[in-house]
Amino acid sequence: MDRCIVLVDAGYLLGAAASLLAGEPSRSRITVDHAALIQALRDRAESDTERPLLRIYWFDGAPDRVPQPEHRRLRVMPRVTVRLGALTRSDGRWAQKGVDAAMHAELTELARNRACSDIVLVTGDGDLLPGMMAAKEHGVAVHLWAVQAADGDYNQSEDLVAEADERRVLDRAWITQAVRAKELTGVCAPPPAPRPEIAAILSAPLPESALAAADRATEDGAHHPQADTAARNGVQERVMSAKGVPTPKDVAALRAPGVQAVQNPASATLRWSSDKGWVDRPGVAAEPPEVAGMPTLAQLTTAEQRWADREEDITTVGGDPYEVGQVFARRWMSRLGDQSHLQRLSTLYPRIPHRIDGELLRYAARFGLLAHKDDQIDEHDRYAIRAGFWREIDVPAAAEHAPAGE
Repeated sequence: MDRCIVLVDAGYLLGAAASLLAGEPSRSRITVDHAALIQALRDRAESDTERPLLRIYWFDGAPDRVPQPEHRRLRVMPRVTVRLGALTRSDGRWAQKGVDAAMHAELTELARNRACSDIVLVTGDGDLLPGMMAAKEHGVAVHLWAVQAADGDYNQSEDLVAEADERRVLDRAWITQAVRAKELTGVCAPPPAPRPEIAAILSAPLPESALAAADRATEDGAHHPQADTAARNGVQERVMSAKGVPTPKDVAALRAPGVQAVQNPASATLRWSSDKGWVDRPGVAAEPPEVAGMPTLAQLTTAEQRWADREEDITTVGGDPYEVGQVFARRWMSRLGDQSHLQRLSTLYPRIPHRIDGELLRYAARFGLLAHKDDQIDEHDRYAIRAGFWREIDVPAAAEHAPAGE
């Protein structure tokens, strides 16, 4: 039949695009507009083959073959079929299993059933050579597309290149229609707009009682030479951290001998939020009731809204950590009946109440942000997620605190 079909090895296409644009094959280094990419593939295939498109097959790996957010978005697009292989971890690296076999089976089956006259292969794996030869024997023209190599060399099997009927290179100009490199800077996400109460938090020193206790610990270290250096370094670290936002590490440092009795009550607890829930550890006092009682997004969401959120996550939300934080905050604010919660939350910057923070990170985990980690969200991604959350919260809060007439 006079139609064309495109078979895409997503691992090759996006990995080679990342090498070209970001200098390394990690897909976490690029942002992909999947709708634009699919449309570009369709336009290029119909132009090169001079045949109408029947379908695009997207082959990719996923942990336990569970579709990730990008796969859910792709499979609801018209003329797109997603085929998933397994994604397994070995020696600290992720590897696809079963993707090449699935592409080979699809290629030979389409050719045998004469479902099309032209097949476009976007891959570089020589394991598809037998399938390519079988397709040609069934009278199908095979077009092989390569992504421009970062070093100007080949990134495809020579045997595939030699056997293909037609060959094309997807250059940088074509790739950048739908793919861009993420910018890596010292700041993981754009900072919120300046606010007086934020400046006060950042400039506030640690409590004098804690510093005095640390000094006493230093004096005690004079009788213990090995502890002397550690004590002096501890004071220096705490003074330095006072210039920025205190971290859990800073809080733990305050539990040094001589500091605990002054700074931390025996029953104090620090709740560490993660994508798996909360872990209670000794550290600081529990949150005030008005903070601990803030409603979570799940408590504010109806069944109908939950379905609408799921549809938006699949079709609209791209999965960028900063964007994920913004989406979560936007939904939370829009469903918040008591606006006094928003006012109290604004005064807590940069800390997010533990229940809401844990829910935020679990929501972010749905977008594959921990697919390349050992069930943990990358620290830089966590900063970006929370920065996106505060940026969205900060807009109405700043307007509310603005003087009249501005």
